[in-house]
Amino acid sequence: MRVSYEEMIQEFVRVLKKRGFTEEKARLSAKLYADASRDGVYTHGLNRFTKFMDSIDKGCVDIQAEPVLRERIGCLERYDGQRGPGNLNAYACMKRAIALAKENALGCVALSNTNHWMRPGNYGLMAVEENCIGILWTNTVPNMPPWGGREAKLGNNPVVLAIPHEGAPVLVDVAMSMFSYGKLESYARSGRELPVEGGYNKEQQLTKNAAEILETHQCTPIGYWKGSGLSLALDLIASVLAGGRTSRMVGELPAETELSQVFIAIDLDSFPDKEELLRQIDLTLQDMKTSAPVSADRPVYYPGENMMRTREENMRQGIPVDEAIWGKVLAM
Repeated sequence: MRVSYEEMIQEFVRVLKKRGFTEEKARLSAKLYADASRDGVYTHGLNRFTKFMDSIDKGCVDIQAEPVLRERIGCLERYDGQRGPGNLNAYACMKRAIALAKENALGCVALSNTNHWMRPGNYGLMAVEENCIGILWTNTVPNMPPWGGREAKLGNNPVVLAIPHEGAPVLVDVAMSMFSYGKLESYARSGRELPVEGGYNKEQQLTKNAAEILETHQCTPIGYWKGSGLSLALDLIASVLAGGRTSRMVGELPAETELSQVFIAIDLDSFPDKEELLRQIDLTLQDMKTSAPVSADRPVYYPGENMMRTREENMRQGIPVDEAIWGKVLAM
């Protein structure tokens, strides 16, 4: 089943306004959710929308709250998200980081006391649309064991690296676990097997069964010990810069909220040799794509390239939806 981009936004707006969102906030939030599904990140678009409603009902999200500037420390600004909607808080802070970059070449905003930001790639794309490099990350509730451990002590702490490139930007949007929990839930719902082992089952065996990993909460870190170390470092840096909670502290709360996040923008327009920099980016990507593919029917793509193909297809044919989840939205 497919749904048009416009219809998806309209339904999201309808539901959000019923929950008390203003027209402006409802439309921005709805667009961010629909953009994720449009670009093929279904786990953080439609599939996350109903969970967002649940988090409002549970009191984790204050729909009226907006990020408030706490202090300026050099080129860094610290904001308190006041437990507002995570995607709206992230949008505001990325927008501010870009504005600071336009003034100073580099802008950094750190955000505490916020909620799940949904699809982080949205905010990386905001940066490249302004010819900025975007670097951003968040911590999460503890949902991944450290390498060599069994208990979830680390967050899978997604990070985004976005680089301007004409046509299709480079967009790296990854969690520190082999699969995000949204992706695991998607595989579990469909009964499909993961393409590679993504975690451990109750017998402490590596498994491709997403449902078994969801049961144990023992995801495999990307790169094993390397992903484990990256997760810890990202968590500590975000909490220090934001003056907010670490993943350990988030885990002490009844639900995942009061997260710490960092948004960095670097303005390429500020560099005197920007044309040469953009040319080198393009040449590097072209060179990478000349690598002989392992499978003849699967050419080499750089991160973000396929996103644009998916976006064009979904805008033309409609966005694929999980009928059960879409039905829940229509019934709200």
